[in-house]
Amino acid sequence: MQKDYKRYTITSALPYANGPLHIGHIAGAYLPADIYVRFLRARGKEVTYVCGSDEHGAAITLRAKKEGTTPQAIIDKYHQINKDTFEKFGIDFDIYHRTSSPIHHETSQEFFTNLHDKGEFVEKQSEQFYDEEYNQFLADRYVTGTCPNCAYDAAYGDQCEKCGTSHNSTDLINPKSTLSGKTPILKSTKHWYLPLDKYQPWLERWLIEGKQGQWKPNVYGQCSSWLKAGLQPRAMTRDLDWGVDVPLPDAEGKKLYVWLDAPIGYISATKAWAAEKGKNWEDYWKTQKKKEDESCLIHFIGKDNIVFHCIIFPAILHAHGDYILPQNVPANEFLNLEGEKISTSRNWAVWLHEYLEDFPEKEDVLRYVLCSNAPESKDNDFTWKDFQARNNNELVAIYGNFVNRAVVLTHKYFDGKLPKLGALEAVDKEVLIELAEFPSRISESIDKFRFREALAHLMDLARLGNKYLAETEPWKLIKTNEKRTGSILNIALQIAANLSILSSPFLPRTSDKLSQMINLGDFTWADAGRSDLLFSGQNIEAASLLFEKIEDEAVEAQIDKLEKSKPVQQTVEDVEPQKAEAVFEDFLKMDMRVGTILEAQKVPKSSKLLQFKVDTGIDTRTILSGIAKHFTPEEMIGQQVTILANLAPRKIMGVESQGMILMAEDADGKLRLVQPNEKVQNGSQIS
Repeated sequence: MQKDYKRYTITSALPYANGPLHIGHIAGAYLPADIYVRFLRARGKEVTYVCGSDEHGAAITLRAKKEGTTPQAIIDKYHQINKDTFEKFGIDFDIYHRTSSPIHHETSQEFFTNLHDKGEFVEKQSEQFYDEEYNQFLADRYVTGTCPNCAYDAAYGDQCEKCGTSHNSTDLINPKSTLSGKTPILKSTKHWYLPLDKYQPWLERWLIEGKQGQWKPNVYGQCSSWLKAGLQPRAMTRDLDWGVDVPLPDAEGKKLYVWLDAPIGYISATKAWAAEKGKNWEDYWKTQKKKEDESCLIHFIGKDNIVFHCIIFPAILHAHGDYILPQNVPANEFLNLEGEKISTSRNWAVWLHEYLEDFPEKEDVLRYVLCSNAPESKDNDFTWKDFQARNNNELVAIYGNFVNRAVVLTHKYFDGKLPKLGALEAVDKEVLIELAEFPSRISESIDKFRFREALAHLMDLARLGNKYLAETEPWKLIKTNEKRTGSILNIALQIAANLSILSSPFLPRTSDKLSQMINLGDFTWADAGRSDLLFSGQNIEAASLLFEKIEDEAVEAQIDKLEKSKPVQQTVEDVEPQKAEAVFEDFLKMDMRVGTILEAQKVPKSSKLLQFKVDTGIDTRTILSGIAKHFTPEEMIGQQVTILANLAPRKIMGVESQGMILMAEDADGKLRLVQPNEKVQNGSQIS
């Protein structure tokens, strides 16, 4: 079991207030955090669990433009929707705050001023994309183009949604403004940069040396890759009209980079909560005179936020100097839906607020399914058929069935009073010994952030109860030995009492309902494993179903709802709309030729890129392409491909790429070569 701390500060990634929550959000950050918080509280720990709406950045302004309204109207709408949804689903925040609040603006500006006054920022002029038609600089999300890492042609200027790589907008190939649809120009502007390269040696000591074997392999591996590639300075300000003002006299029109102000939202949320509760917020975030008095800080996030929470935010906290650093960042991978990536723009999602309407009082069913299928170490898939199967075959047939049998038989044979425990037989002793082991099994798994494993242990406890009843057959024994039957049901209900305690982090409403059914006293996690939680003669309420079978019709309705979104998905996003009109002279500028791949190899430190030596008919050149997930180097050798030969050379991962290999991408994201149907001479032009 990991070291115990005096207090814990737990955060979940701030969701953008530009749309509702879907199950991918819940599986990635909020459910594992809530399970961990409930587990800590059940063990009597002092925990502060903070979150809130991320209400700045270009994503908000883009949504506002799309809906023809203001950023303020957007954040007011979705903050309330998501706050209500979290509460209905049972996510137990101490505070769900807003980054648009005055206390957050003040806190973010204080951070910036502290670092600025210490000389931590590098002020410099740089070339940024500028839309001449709209007369404005373009923030990251106002620029799309081809990802330099995987060649996805709809990557944003700060991050590629397909491969998850973070980059600068000027790294994009063929960039376009989302405002005008035109190619932006580069124009000089002043910004304040955080020199991440300066902090690299410290990050390597703190993270690479200090967290090895402690952090999840997927998190540690991604951080290691970033550091091995070498960190570069990153602008902490943007040219925007929405966000936190840069608190400097010569920074008119500048806002703080959203990934500077968003993590600080955890701190400002804690400040707001502490002020309301009469607490000292510094106890939860600042370093203390005695190390043992410091809070344990843990961030729960999805994998797309790893670099910000594990490298950039710790570097900011370190540069400030007064703050504690995260002890762990147990990020999950992505959850897919019915075999496809969840996409909010394509409406390919299970929206949490709609689930709560369609499946009332079944919050714990979704908690169970998302936890048992959580993408803890790799991407995983949610399907409605699996949802139905786990409910019917596990929650109903195992957990609910055991509790129902124990309670119903107690009412049938002992008038709803817990019978006395008589002499123990061998089967009883074996069951009670195993019962006592479950709290430590579950605790150990949760301490290691293995929530799927912990939930499996919990279900094994329900299986133990079913197995015990099946072996002892009290419904037969009652005819000949009433006392022995009473002992069996006493033990069965003690198992049910333990189920109630140990279920509380995972299935809180079920835990409460079961506790009320058996009239369980005020016990804590430390009491779990005992076989005397219920006393002889106490009332057991009449049985009520903890879970109900989900019929095919309900699941088919959800599948149909998803299928109906596919035509929109295909016309709006899977089949890309026609690009801006081009004249014949524009086409003549493009030199597309057929070439043959002579050599192919993987690019070190990249899971996406392949490096080719291509005979273009006019020369032999090196071209990099982000197709490693679709093709192996061996199958590409000898292939004739279509290349854009006169694309300006670009350095990617330290290698100069002299062109682009053209691909066709279908609706499922599968790539296919664009090549002649019979062999032609290398250098043949496409016209």
